[in-house]
Parts: sequence; structure tokens; C-alpha cells
Amino acid sequence: MSLETETLQATPTSTFETLEEKQEFNWRQSWYAVCFLQDLPTNRPYSFSLYDEPFVLFKDQNGQLICLTDCCPHRAARLSDGQIIDGKIECSYHGWQFGNNGQCLHIPQLPTDAKIPVNACVSSFKVLELKGIIWMWAGEAETAIDELIPSLPDWDKPECFNLDYVRDLPYDQSYFIENIIDPAHIPISHDGIMGNRKDAQALEIEVMDSNIQGIKGRWRRTRTPNAPWISLDFIAPNLILYKFGNEQQGKFGGTALYSIPLGKNRCRILIRNYGNFFTKKIKLMPPWLDHISIRSKILEGDLQLVVEQKAQIERLGQNLKEVYLPLKTSDTLVVEYRKWLDKFGSSLPFYQGYSTSKNVGSSESDQKLITLDRFSQHTLICHSCNRAYQVTNRVKQSCIGVAIALAAVAILADDYRIRIAAMLVSVAAIAMSVMAHTLKTRFERSYTRH
Repeated sequence: MSLETETLQATPTSTFETLEEKQEFNWRQSWYAVCFLQDLPTNRPYSFSLYDEPFVLFKDQNGQLICLTDCCPHRAARLSDGQIIDGKIECSYHGWQFGNNGQCLHIPQLPTDAKIPVNACVSSFKVLELKGIIWMWAGEAETAIDELIPSLPDWDKPECFNLDYVRDLPYDQSYFIENIIDPAHIPISHDGIMGNRKDAQALEIEVMDSNIQGIKGRWRRTRTPNAPWISLDFIAPNLILYKFGNEQQGKFGGTALYSIPLGKNRCRILIRNYGNFFTKKIKLMPPWLDHISIRSKILEGDLQLVVEQKAQIERLGQNLKEVYLPLKTSDTLVVEYRKWLDKFGSSLPFYQGYSTSKNVGSSESDQKLITLDRFSQHTLICHSCNRAYQVTNRVKQSCIGVAIALAAVAILADDYRIRIAAMLVSVAAIAMSVMAHTLKTRFERSYTRH
């Protein structure tokens, strides 16, 4: 059974402005969401990559965001392994220092009267912060167009609230986008967490527009008469945007899912849930508690499935058109996105389209690195979870120390009242240590479906 999707012509919206049609998407002339502002370290460099090209991000002495190529021109050491000194990044190998335009400002090994070589510099890239997200323009800075950063509807309304989540995934961006642009999997894959398998049903899915800027779509359930449409857009190259709401009740909201292709078989995702429907309890909840109880479970419900799906496709060695058996009632947007890559993605360093592909496949070393690892994929790069993890670990160790000390007091004390009190407090300290250890594992171990 094959799926034929009809591309409908629609009037361009604020998201899809009129541009000259091209047949190749220029990934360099695009903005990429690098990290949430709260996850940017304050006292050390932040490293990331784009299609395996390394970059380093930091702030100068004036608080200005700086993005440079993460490679020292001296002996190719990573600048991100260095430190920030007076707003300059210093290479940890020989102490060369670089400023906000990538120029080398200090070489300790040069005589005081010697000039710094002209070619002792690194490339710099335009970065800016907007709505709590740090964006990087992958091309030359003078070609950057700020207006191309995709905006979120209703975001500027004063009553709008948001929840953010960051995660590294062990597969490339296209598999993440395919997974997210597929609403049909939610009742099954996320049963009991985000959906209910009893709600699995045929969906009505429409592609309103598809061009080099992305795909504009919508879907709704068929079991409920006159069910409301849910907007679902792919905004090239890195955003999936769900929009929903109830105008009569004055409710609005959405989910923005940004992704950055770190490299082959690696991507980083930034998820922002926003709207005016959040309860006071959710607003007061610390981010780390939301992450370990809800957000991580949702992502991990699909993680191993997508890893195995990708491995199967690569093992078969066929294009998706030969492997997939799509349905119009579930897979319309999935197929449309893969066809978009066929049509516009030829310049991408790697991609998996519907009938074409480029530079795909995993080595044995890549496969060994694929694990369900919440600690390295989320906790280490999330400011809130990392801080809570460190505090929890310290509490655990402190409680163990207190329990041992009080147990010794209980053994050595002559007064039985002191013995009883010391033993009771020691037991309480052990209980707190166990609780802290249990919480600690929530930051380390991924949720697995049974």
C-alpha cells in the first residue's frame, strides 16, 4: 500500500513569507537554536557542533555572547577545553587568548615586542539571545537576517508561561523530526504517560503548503465529530511547531521543538511548552522535578524505538519508499517531510529522504555509544537538573557520614538515653541517604517501557 499526498496551495503566512523558489536548501543561511540561556555556563566555555563542525560559545567581559570555531590555530587544540579570562577564551595547551571577533590577543611564547601573526585567528559567527534561547547564524555574519528566526505565536502575551527541556539524542535530526511530526504514535508509544492506547484511531491529516521554507500541516481525530484541528508545522531547518488553543475560552498554547544537527547520528533538541493554561502548581514546580517526572519519560518512551528503527533501515540498505508501508490516516506528514528532504536537502552534509539519501549509516563505534543514558544526554547539560543532582549527591554522602558517626556514638556512649537518641538519629540519617540515593538515580537512569 502506498501513500499519495496532495500538496495544496495556500496563501503565505507570517511563518512562511514569500521567497524566491529554490531547489536546494542552504543550511548555512539559517539560524540554529544552540541552547537555553539558563543552561549556558557562567564561568566556562560551552561547546557544541553543527554537522560535526565544532564551535565554542562564551561571554566577554561586557556580557556579550561570542561564538568561535572550536579549534586553536596554533596546534588544533579545542578552545572549549580552556578557560575564560577577562572576557577572552584561553587555549589550555599553550595559553593563546582570543577575543570576540576571533582575533588572537595574546601569545605567551612571543617576545614582548613581537607582533602577533595575522593568521593567528579563528572564525567568528553571529549569535544572539531571543526569548531565552541562544541562536547562531551558520553563515557569514554580514549575511545574517534576524527576522528569519522563527517566532512563536502568542509568545509576547504577558500571561504566557513556558517550560523548557534540553536533550541529546543518538540519531540524526531527520529521525527526530520524523518522530515528532507523527501524531499517530502518541497513544501507543506514550501510553500511560502522555497518551492512552484506547485513543489510537484514524486521523485526518492535511498538508496545507510545502515549499523550501518547510511544511504547513494540520491534523485532527476522526472518532469525535467536528474535532478541532491541531496545527503542526515544520519550519526549516530545525523547528516543529504544534499550536493549539480555545478562542472561546481565551486559551492558547503550543509546543516548539527545536533541533540542532550536532553531527552524524547525533542531535540536540530544545523543547519549549508555552501557553496560558498552566496551573499554579506547575508554575511553582522546580524545572528539575518536571524533567525527571514528565519530560524525560516522554522522550525516553521513543528513544530506543527510534534507535532500533534507524538500525533496521540501515541494515536493509534500501530507501524508505521501499521499506515503509505508510497510511494516509497516520503517516501523511512523515512522508511529506522525507519527500521535502528529497527535493530540497541535497546540500545537507547527511540526510535520509524518502527515495534518496546522503552519507547515511553508522559505524560499529557509533553503535557502541548508543545507550539510554539520561545522565550524559540530559542531566549534564541541563542547569537545573545538574545542580539538583550535585545537591542530592552531597546530601547522600553527608547523611552516610552522619549515620556512621552517630552509630559510633551509640556504641561508645555510657548513657543509654544518648545511645537511643544517637541510634534513632542514625537510622533517620540512613533513611534520608536512601531517599537521596533514589532521587539521584532519577537523574542517571532512563525510563524504560515494560
